[in-house]
Amino acid sequence: MNYSQALAYLLSFADFERSGRFAARPDLAPVRALLRRLGDPQLGRLTIHIAGSKGKGSTAAMIASMLREKGLRTGLYTSPHLHSFRERIAVDGEPIAEETFVRCVETLEPAVVDVRRQFPDRELVTFDLLTAMAFLAFREAGLDAQVIEAGLGGRLDSTNALDEKEVCVITPISLEHTAILGRTIDRIAAEKAGIIRGGSTTVMGFQQEEAATVIRRACDDLGASLVDVAAGCTIERYGHTPEGQDFRLRTTGGNYDLHLPLLGLHQLENAATAVAAVEALAGHGVTVSSEEIRRGLAKVRWPGRLEMLRRQPLLVVDGAHNAESARRLRETLLGDFSFSKAILIVGASQDKEIGEIATELQPLGAAVIATSARHPRAAATSMVAEAFSRQNIPVSTAETVPQAIEEALAQAGRDDLICVLGSLFVAAEARAYLLGIEGDMPSG
Repeated sequence: MNYSQALAYLLSFADFERSGRFAARPDLAPVRALLRRLGDPQLGRLTIHIAGSKGKGSTAAMIASMLREKGLRTGLYTSPHLHSFRERIAVDGEPIAEETFVRCVETLEPAVVDVRRQFPDRELVTFDLLTAMAFLAFREAGLDAQVIEAGLGGRLDSTNALDEKEVCVITPISLEHTAILGRTIDRIAAEKAGIIRGGSTTVMGFQQEEAATVIRRACDDLGASLVDVAAGCTIERYGHTPEGQDFRLRTTGGNYDLHLPLLGLHQLENAATAVAAVEALAGHGVTVSSEEIRRGLAKVRWPGRLEMLRRQPLLVVDGAHNAESARRLRETLLGDFSFSKAILIVGASQDKEIGEIATELQPLGAAVIATSARHPRAAATSMVAEAFSRQNIPVSTAETVPQAIEEALAQAGRDDLICVLGSLFVAAEARAYLLGIEGDMPSG
């Protein structure tokens, strides 16, 4: 089996990210059976498990970076990817090799056959298999720690087959995937809080009170200790450039002067949550020093999120894909960048409220180039253009992301800003075109 064949095998299973179709599941029995058949590769290392609606990937990357500075060999499992499925399974900060990816798939295949016999009426999905592969790769590498980002929800997410975990992190919760997770904040919070286990420490990021109430109750019911980041920290930003921001963080565990090479005030909140999670490890026998925390945050990499790729004109890519992320993007562009005029390149997924994104971006006074990614769930260019036209925003169209970039560059002056947004797969296509990256195939 080669890498292309391994990918084809994975994508022969139901894949929510590419199809948008979700199969309801009553429990995680097939995933647990798969892991048992593989010798429970999820066990045997320090574990931090992260769920939430916003910021969980950034927070996970920050935690993993700090643990590496501690000297712990660390695995990071996140989704989706930008250019290669291998990015989802990182060992010591680097995507696993194609050979490792293939070896994990080959180990998986016979176990999947057995589980299908055991559960003939149930289906494993691509994300289940990728999750098992991450644990296999981490076991093979002999890692000390793993940082695991939940995919969709928490309670019934594949990653929640993890029962032994030291720290559970819940980043900000907002309305998302409401047809699957519930149509209210408290219902969604209950799904996310499903990752909490008794005896673990739960670190609660900045939350609406509706969500916070649910998380506190879950901790009380399960006997899990709770760290409320918003109540226990103060953040003071005192400097920023297009390369990052400097801030002072005071937590219940210490006082820090920090540099973060990620932009946006929301990333400072994510950093506070990540630091609180690392501090919480002290209650489980692992103490990370203030210097290791400082170095870890300074070295974090999380591309495709408010990432500057060119200077004259400024060209930024961001995965903003809903109203809340569009609002934060707008605030950061207006607050942290200096430019004459803005040109937005926007593509989106079919299931997103593009009109709400347009409303949040209207105050930028920007011209918009509507486009469509190659991803199977991408909205048609005309659908994106219509949403912005309804907000009386000047809009033109380009059928592909590279065409949109070339049109924007032709229009922009040296002091202007071009921002590519609307989904992570649009940001990925922009990065691939501008940086000459060859990827596997579009991701969700």
